[in-house]
Amino acid sequence: MLPFVLFLLFAAVEARLRLDPLVDTKQGLIKGLRADDGDYSMFLGIPYAVVDGDNPFGVAQPHPQFEEVFEAYDDSAICPQVEEFDHSIVGTLDCLHLNIYVPNKASSRHRMPVLVWIHGGGFEIGFSGRYLYGPKYIVRNDVILVTLNYRLGPYGFMCLDTPDVPGNQGLKDQVLALKWIKANIEEFGGDINKITVFGESAGAASVEYHLVSNNERLFNQAILQSGSVYSGWSIKDSDSSVPSKLAKQLGFETDSIDEALAFLKKTDVKLVIAAANEISLKFRPCVEHEFEGVESFLTRHPVNVEQVAKAKNMAILSGYNNHEYLLQYVEKPEEYYTTNDPFDALLPLIFNVEDLNGREQLVRRFYIGDNAISQQMKWNIINFYSDFSINHPVQRSVERFINSNAKKVYHYIFSYNGGRNFVKKRANVTIGGAAHADELGYLFDMTIFDKDVSEEDQLIVDRITELWTNFVKHGNPTPETSDLIPTIWPAVTKDSLNYMNINTMVHLGTRPYSNRLAFWDLFYDTNKQAVRGYDN
Repeated sequence: MLPFVLFLLFAAVEARLRLDPLVDTKQGLIKGLRADDGDYSMFLGIPYAVVDGDNPFGVAQPHPQFEEVFEAYDDSAICPQVEEFDHSIVGTLDCLHLNIYVPNKASSRHRMPVLVWIHGGGFEIGFSGRYLYGPKYIVRNDVILVTLNYRLGPYGFMCLDTPDVPGNQGLKDQVLALKWIKANIEEFGGDINKITVFGESAGAASVEYHLVSNNERLFNQAILQSGSVYSGWSIKDSDSSVPSKLAKQLGFETDSIDEALAFLKKTDVKLVIAAANEISLKFRPCVEHEFEGVESFLTRHPVNVEQVAKAKNMAILSGYNNHEYLLQYVEKPEEYYTTNDPFDALLPLIFNVEDLNGREQLVRRFYIGDNAISQQMKWNIINFYSDFSINHPVQRSVERFINSNAKKVYHYIFSYNGGRNFVKKRANVTIGGAAHADELGYLFDMTIFDKDVSEEDQLIVDRITELWTNFVKHGNPTPETSDLIPTIWPAVTKDSLNYMNINTMVHLGTRPYSNRLAFWDLFYDTNKQAVRGYDN
């Protein structure tokens, strides 16, 4: 049976005939919509899992079968969070949904590769809808795109070292989504042997966590944009005091984890999110304790995983933007520098500073010498922030993939500055280069941008989406040259950290920021015993 069973529906608008797709999946019948901005169909808000109402901080379960046709028309679901645009508290736990965008020529006779998007947001914010992640730039390249929600903040990443709340619930949500895709995407015309998972920032770290996790391998290739499990912001120790802190903020004082959790389970999710925000609690993936009868996701700290077994024979594309933490300092007033010391703030995320025996001063001297932290040092500080949080962690991941016998690893730097640089545009910053998440405006059709795309920006949209979808289809971003991509992108080798700089002009290089990142190689080697999580 063809994957699309088409029913003719009379549309009220324009009084014309419209074809809407109906797909018979293992979960039941799902009806989608024809897109009006391209030759593809949309299946929006498909629920793949259900949160346990009695334990919303614990593991979710696969969604049951649909009893009737599910009308996949709504992609507005958002998991509980402080929304990033207007900072309002939004969301419900009925949020474990995914969206599927299918080129209309996909069929059982013409299966297409699948690209699965895991959004970023520091494991605390984000959602998968078309407002930010519109599909039309990707699906025009004959690739099926899937975007998904997962739980965030206290509901996704509370780690208590208990059987009921062991940690990493948001990552386990992603596992359920990937299993759903693996089980059902053929019915949409997808090729289950060509599934690539990609993500940015926390989404990229999530992809790598799936590779180092205890879980089975659920995808064939990976794209990691500006994120790594080696980043200090991507992992946190378990903290059994969190429920009591949240409960106290909400007016219920107790030292008992069980009593605090019982209270929080019955509390409105928006109040819980507000309390966590008010006392600045951070929630991240963690190393879980193992419990009998409880399926664990991550039981070894990533720094102790020398070989990533699931990366063997896998094609991987990984990189970052050329000024990742541009916005943190570039336009801040002088007084900001006197109260924000990035060296004191960031180093403890990765190192037990007391074990460095004063060697942390070497980092400060390497980047700013004997100068005080000030506006004059802003570019030095931006370089430190970027190197420590993104650039060097990504390089370490790339090297580990190579040492794990990945099939091919491609490394990139995105450095274009244009009208669709996502973060800079929102902050009204015009200084050159690409900040963290700026590449997203060229991969996705974002509602926040004008529909009219400049000629210069369109070139980058066309270039990066062709590189990414070539990789999805062929395991190689440049199977051949073209006017759009005039050079072959060489893979990384054990002897040469090759990379492509993606900009108005494409150029190749080896070992980016070699002096700065070599410093970090030496610093890690010298201070390995001080690295958090390292098994001495």
